[in-house]
Amino acid sequence: MEGSFLRFYIHEQDRVHGRPAWEWLLEQANRIGVRGGSAFRAMAGFGRDHVLREQSFVELAGSVSVEVEFIVTDEEATRLLDLVCREELRLFYARIPAHFGVTGEDPAG
Repeated sequence: MEGSFLRFYIHEQDRVHGRPAWEWLLEQANRIGVRGGSAFRAMAGFGRDHVLREQSFVELAGSVSVEVEFIVTDEEATRLLDLVCREELRLFYARIPAHFGVTGEDPAG
């Protein structure tokens, strides 16, 4: 199948309607029919502000990034991005063309 690798980069402490933004994204994607998604906490990174953030044992929670990613059809990617825009969220994302499938399946259908 052809589609997109859609990844959102958010801060661990970001909230949508009082809930963690990563959790909200996963639930909304599931609700609109996306077949799967994952959230990953970053060990370290920096963003537009060029401040390096690292997770350490003594550091306060919430300062690192979370990547939320989906491998989706182009229609699913558009629906999810439209939903994020309707909620007026400012989230950095990457949308990369992807070819995906399941091994062992007949490619003809």
